[in-house]
Order: sequence, then structure tokens, then C-alpha cells
Amino acid sequence: KYVLKKYNSIGKEELRAASEVVERGVLSSFVGSWSPSFFGGEQVQSLEREMASYFGVKHAISVNSWTSGLICAVGALGLEPGDEVIVPTWTMSATATAILVWNCVPVFADIDPDTFCISIDSVMELITPRTRAIIAVDIFGQSADIEALRAICNQRNIFLISDSAQAPNARRNNSFAGAASDIGGISLNYHKHIHSGEGGVIFTDSDEYALRMKLIRNHGEVVLSEMPELERPKNISGLIGFNFRLGEIEAAIAREQLKKLARLTARRSEIAQSLFTKLKTFPGIKMPRIDTGNTHVFYMFPIVLTGKALILGRDRVCKTLENNGLFEVEQGYENLHLLPIYERGNAYGESDIPWGLDEYFKPNNYEKGSCPVAEEYKESSLFLLPLCVYELSDADVWKVLEIFENTWRELDLF
Repeated sequence: KYVLKKYNSIGKEELRAASEVVERGVLSSFVGSWSPSFFGGEQVQSLEREMASYFGVKHAISVNSWTSGLICAVGALGLEPGDEVIVPTWTMSATATAILVWNCVPVFADIDPDTFCISIDSVMELITPRTRAIIAVDIFGQSADIEALRAICNQRNIFLISDSAQAPNARRNNSFAGAASDIGGISLNYHKHIHSGEGGVIFTDSDEYALRMKLIRNHGEVVLSEMPELERPKNISGLIGFNFRLGEIEAAIAREQLKKLARLTARRSEIAQSLFTKLKTFPGIKMPRIDTGNTHVFYMFPIVLTGKALILGRDRVCKTLENNGLFEVEQGYENLHLLPIYERGNAYGESDIPWGLDEYFKPNNYEKGSCPVAEEYKESSLFLLPLCVYELSDADVWKVLEIFENTWRELDLF
């Protein structure tokens, strides 16, 4: 195989920032009681201010993972057990399990065949009187159609969450991905554009949601009794607290990473543009549509096989690419609606909770055929180039394109 350097955005700046925290000896300043330290230490609070300023939101709340961020986001909305939350089937499993944590019911939407984000038509078909929220996922690096989703939510008094884990610094019109919903946010996991090893940052313009998420992050059920009544959130139900606190070392690293974000995502966009320019001349390849007003930061570069290439078979095409030296590609993307936990309805023992809490809910949304676009892409036609895994110099990109050309000639696809 053609050997590529692994992507690493960590440099001397992060080493220096982490070392300074270690030398001070205060690796976390969080305490689980109502005091200034309830909100974390110097690095955590500085990171939150800087993230809020950069992304143009009123509040940025750091957490120890984006999984924790999603749990906080759903919990902040004050949903009732049995409420339905629409979520795309194409996403990391945590986007859906964050719904289950609060005993709400995930309802899986199909994806748009050209952007791979949540399908607006599918969302419209799935809305019921029990629908209380929609989670849009900015998959692979570009924003979902947030204006259409916002219109749907406004008309029906539904909450909107954006999972922008893969799309930090992507824009839709005048807003950053994740910043135009009721609650949004990004991941700081190690294989993302910027990272602190683990971590996440939640965005919101709502004072109420921000306070609720900070309570959920840090043992809220204990702290409520200590808070002055005027400082408590209006809705104090459902404030079961966790330990979702980010450490000072991770926060210090993330602060340095934020300074690099624009440069790092611009480079991924340059790489993708080179791929677009060359691969659009290849028959049998369909690449993502980038919506008007969107920028795309290409955490992944998705390719859908069509025509003769599809008939030949994705397995054979991908195997030939790899035999010709390409790094390992990822075939398809998980369809969450077909996972056993949803098929069997046994999230909490064998009790049928949360599905049994709503007598009207029929879990046929978890059957094969309910999300046909995502299923077809997973089964036979889509594969992914993981751009965020490798450094990819200009020479590397041209080598990748050469491998594609050799493969297409070998398979007689031109």
C-alpha cells in the first residue's frame, strides 16, 4: 500500500499548554456543589468563552465527550418519557442512545441521497402528535437543511438539535454548523479536525438550556438544593446529574486547537476540491452535493457507485483500489434503525421501555425498508475516504487519484 502519514494536529503549542497545567498541579477544578468551582477551572471557563466567541453563540458548554454533550442537549429540553425524537439513521450510535437515556423514543429518518444529511421529506412523514424534537446530523462535514428543519419545528412547537460532531467550522449561510439550532455542538474526539483526545462543546443561545446542561454535566440533583431560588432553572424536572466534566489538560489543548481550526478545515476542503475536479470525469462515481450557502469541511469524502461500477460491485471496486495501493476505505455507514437494541426493544432489560410508555407507538420504523436510501447505500453502493485520518500532501492526493485511474482502467470502467 501507498504509505500515508497519519493526521496529527497536535504541535508544540498544545504540548506547552498541557505542560503548564501539569506544572500547576490542578488538573480539574470542578466540584459538585454550588460554588464558583461548580463551573470548572480556569482552562475550562476560558475555552468556553473562546468557543462561544468563535462560533457566535451566547453559551458554549464543554463536556468530556460529544456523547455526553448529546445527553445533556436532550436532557435540557425537559422532554417526557415516551416522547418521540426524530433522528437520521445515518449517524454515530450515540446520537440515538442519547434519546434513550431520557426514556424517549428514537424515530429514524432516511437520508437525502445527494447530501447524506437528514431527509426533509422523511422527517415530514414521521411527525406525529408525540414528536417533540428533531436531531439533525451534519454528516461528513456539511450542515443539514437547517432552514427547512427550523420551519418545521416552528410550525409544530418542536425542538431542534444539531449534531455537528463532524462539521466544525462548516457554515450554512451566515451561521456555523451547530449554531443555528436550539442546541448544537461539536466533537473534540481524537480523529476529528481538532481534538483534545476526548471532549465536546455544546452551543446554545438559551440561558435556560445552558444552565440545565451545566447542571446535568455536574451532579445537578445535588446542586439544586444548594442554589438560590432565583438562580434555579424554571424547569427543574429531569435534572439527573452525571460527571461529564472536561479536565483542565484537555481544555488547554482544545484552546490551542481552536486557533488552528480555520486552517485545518481549509486544507481538508482543498483536498476535497482536488478529488472533485478529477473524479467528476470518472463514469460510475457520484459525489456529494454541497447545498447553496454551505461550506463543507470533509471529515469524510463519500462516493456512491452508479452504472457499470455498481453492477461490477462495490466489494470488487474497493478491493481493487486497495490492491492498487489505496488506504483502506470504509464501506457504507451504519443503519441504526436495524440495530438489535431497536429491533428487540430491550434498551432497559426486557421491559419494553421506553417504547411501551406510548401505547400508540408502533416500532415498524425499525424494520428493513423503512429507510431505503440509507439501506441501499450501506448494502451496495457507498464507500468513504476518511480524509481526517491522514495528513495528505498534494503529492499524496495526486497519488490517490492515480490509484483511482489505474483501478478504473483495470476494471474497464472508462
